[in-house]
Amino acid sequence: MRPFHLVLVALALLAGSAGYVTHRALRQDVSAPPAAVAGPAVGPAVSVARAGNAADATLDWRLATPAGEQQRLGDLAGRVTVLNFWATWCPPCLREIPAFVALQERHGADGLQFIGIALDEAAPVADFVAEKGVNYPVLVGANDVVRLMQTLGNEIGGLPYTVVLDAAGEVLFTKQGEWPADAAAERLAGFLKGS
Repeated sequence: MRPFHLVLVALALLAGSAGYVTHRALRQDVSAPPAAVAGPAVGPAVSVARAGNAADATLDWRLATPAGEQQRLGDLAGRVTVLNFWATWCPPCLREIPAFVALQERHGADGLQFIGIALDEAAPVADFVAEKGVNYPVLVGANDVVRLMQTLGNEIGGLPYTVVLDAAGEVLFTKQGEWPADAAAERLAGFLKGS
């Protein structure tokens, strides 16, 4: 085998191993997370409500704003709420955000509310939000964001990941990977008509 091919095989094995290790780590004890999850470097420990039904628990999650203040998801929710998990280092995440900004502008008055949840550090998120004019709330975190994604069905922890909730916090739709603008607009218009 040529040295180039050996390098490719080694990289493929390394990537596969890293993916497996990440997948196994994310699956550990998802059914019974602790009452408090270590918060991101930007804020204090994050309390996680686990009582009640799954929808109530989703809306009761608290995450940090880029400024370090704690924010309850339910306080930001609309009739139809889109939780978009992303990061500044994720190219597909960054590609879909302009469409989400446009959809928030177009349908915010109709009860649509996007909430960006960044698996990232506060400073780059704050810079990105200001530079790109993101017009919806953005929260940041680390372990707490991973656990929330797991709770909402993202077992592999891949980004971007988008979850659409109804007004009660029930999951209507999930999308692993980049959500094309036209598909997002069509799907969300259907949910808004039904709300």
